[in-house]
Amino acid sequence: MTTPETEAPPALSYPFEAPAAGDWIDVAPGVRWIRLPMPFRLDHINVWAIDDGDGWVLVDTGLNTDATLSAWLALLAEGPMSRPLHGVYVTHMHPDHVGLAGWFTRRANVPLHMSRLEYLSCRSAVADTGREAPADGVNFYKRAGWQPLSIDAYRSRFGGFGKQIHAMPDSFLRLQDGDVLKFGEHEWRVIVGTGHSPEHACLYCAELKLLISGDQVLPRISSNVSVHASEPEADPMGEWYASLDKLKAQLPDDVLVLPAHNDCFHGLHTRLDALKRGQDKALTRLRRTLEQPKRVVDMFGALFARPIDQNDAPLLSMATGEAVACVNYLRGRGEIARHFDDDGVAWYSMKA
Repeated sequence: MTTPETEAPPALSYPFEAPAAGDWIDVAPGVRWIRLPMPFRLDHINVWAIDDGDGWVLVDTGLNTDATLSAWLALLAEGPMSRPLHGVYVTHMHPDHVGLAGWFTRRANVPLHMSRLEYLSCRSAVADTGREAPADGVNFYKRAGWQPLSIDAYRSRFGGFGKQIHAMPDSFLRLQDGDVLKFGEHEWRVIVGTGHSPEHACLYCAELKLLISGDQVLPRISSNVSVHASEPEADPMGEWYASLDKLKAQLPDDVLVLPAHNDCFHGLHTRLDALKRGQDKALTRLRRTLEQPKRVVDMFGALFARPIDQNDAPLLSMATGEAVACVNYLRGRGEIARHFDDDGVAWYSMKA
């Protein structure tokens, strides 16, 4: 879901020590930080329990895995999370955020709250479970310069998105940019960002000076911004830049940011500036690389701090998606040209 920084992260302040996996701490009155395990290099996700009168609401859920379910069953057995659950709110469609939404909504007979594009995109991706890899997807990666073994790995992995998502609820209540939600005594405003996912909902409480940022702002890693085979000419990088500017314009610098990964931090504007500056530098390196024609797979060294192993299928897929996002951004602004060779592989170069 995320890629490493291409430069050192900025100096931020971290006022809390993170809870252990399966445990929680208070970060503000009635707001609890829960950390759940994940079986990846990025080994955790943060989710949030917010008091709501005689019960509580949940923001993001964790993956649908045995380890996460075990953690939740322990959390729900006693303490503040043993009270009635009033609703499930999901920032975006990725499995670590929405994985147990269906389990919670059915267990507690409560609604799922999610933005429309995130809900529908998730349902669409889950529907691919068990399907054969589509020709459009194979062609997308062939155009990027993937080798046959990598294409075979894509074919074998295709349809795996839904494997860590409990059956999604068949209906949802829509979150929209600017909506004001009332949880207990406090109001939270929905601020939608894009680029990392189609319609990512952050939640901001001015009274408590808190921002639940999901994957839209992370303190130590940068969110993956990718083009996918289903929309090969998309410009998520342009949307990402616009979202960074929007968050800086709409939010004060003194909020405590509650991210989906890493630790809660102060220094929102500093972090937004650093994310933008880091992407600017990556695009500058890419422009230099494209003084000579390159395929997408030839651009990784300019864009990423670590080598991209062609045998690491998930990493290769994310790197390819982000590289395509970068070249689509530059093409959309008239800076680079694209042509296809006789094998259908795309080559990119700076315009004269």
